[in-house]
Amino acid sequence: MGLLLALDVGNTNTVIGFFQADVLVATARLTTVRERTSDEHSLFLRAVIEAKGRKVEEIDDVIVSSVVPSQDFPIRTACRDAFGIDPLFVAPGVKTGMKILYDHPSEVGADRIVNAVAAVAAHGAPCIVVDFGTATTFDVVTAAGDYLGGVICPGPGISADALFSRAARLSRVDLHRPEKVVGKNTAQSIQSGLFWGVLAQAEGLVARIRAELGEPKMKVVVTGGLAPLFSAASPDLALVDSDLTLRGLKILHDRNADGRPPRRA
Repeated sequence: MGLLLALDVGNTNTVIGFFQADVLVATARLTTVRERTSDEHSLFLRAVIEAKGRKVEEIDDVIVSSVVPSQDFPIRTACRDAFGIDPLFVAPGVKTGMKILYDHPSEVGADRIVNAVAAVAAHGAPCIVVDFGTATTFDVVTAAGDYLGGVICPGPGISADALFSRAARLSRVDLHRPEKVVGKNTAQSIQSGLFWGVLAQAEGLVARIRAELGEPKMKVVVTGGLAPLFSAASPDLALVDSDLTLRGLKILHDRNADGRPPRRA
């Protein structure tokens, strides 16, 4: 049985998943390189596949969610060269099975739609998806299963970069959970702001979204690279689904499988 290769190309990391039928059999998380050429992508994908103990010939199809437009063409070309496959990109026109109620649906990031689709399939609607990544995003799905909209905030890394670039006397610190909110020195105070500040923002926005929609028990699904760090400190953010985006890509692939061209020999 062949494999579906799912690529989630984010601003900071690229997450790769391999599905055999409905089972996610392997994953990899690597740094996104914005200047990578199609040849480099081809070599990179081949290396990842081999590192996971699989063969290039096993790849039957490819689906891509990308928020880095400069890499879309090189990735498409690499998949054609390496696998003989024209990958399916999550973009306007792809069947999602979900009404998009955004004023301009094409503006919604591919990863946000993928997450919303996966959250409804796995956890039901209504729900809020909180993605702790380069940006911290909040995506809202109504009780009817429609994508309503959301919130986009700077992620902890962006906030830290802005702080350190504008405040010359402040030194960089690692992001971790401080024991106390009140810092007793500059490093502790910065760490508290980066952790407890982001957490308070997330909890506050979840509360406001629930109140605005009149859904006080609205389920919250948390994902993204920093999800485990923040979820451990908040009952409201306790439901972590680390593979949400990859499983959403599998769902969208299945919904758009009819008419997909076969792999070239």
